[in-house]
Amino acid sequence: MDAPETAPRSAPLSPCQSCGACCATYRVNFCCDELDDRGGSVPAGLAEQVTSVMACMRGTGAAPVRCVVLRGEIGRAVSCAIYEFRPSPCREFGPLAAVGQGDDACNDARRRHGLPLLGGAVAPCR
Repeated sequence: MDAPETAPRSAPLSPCQSCGACCATYRVNFCCDELDDRGGSVPAGLAEQVTSVMACMRGTGAAPVRCVVLRGEIGRAVSCAIYEFRPSPCREFGPLAAVGQGDDACNDARRRHGLPLLGGAVAPCR
């Protein structure tokens, strides 16, 4: 007797993929050297100059904040249109959020958008 066929199981979603609050709360500042026109990988057309050495992602420089590359609905389903090329603050933000542990900044962003806090809040590394 053959075993019944089952649908392939997909990997569980990270809490980040149903959140996006950080992308609609904080200014995303980073060194201009991360821009692709200076040898980095962040598309320069998606950033704005802040100082001679700093840039920020478009949409995060003034209220209401929403990063220009954030796709989807906050608190439901979101993604980053340049995930592979995102700037360092995005790569470093809430490093344990993907496994359900939010730090203070992650949970503050979630709170501001009316989302439940992630468990196991940990203090950011200093």
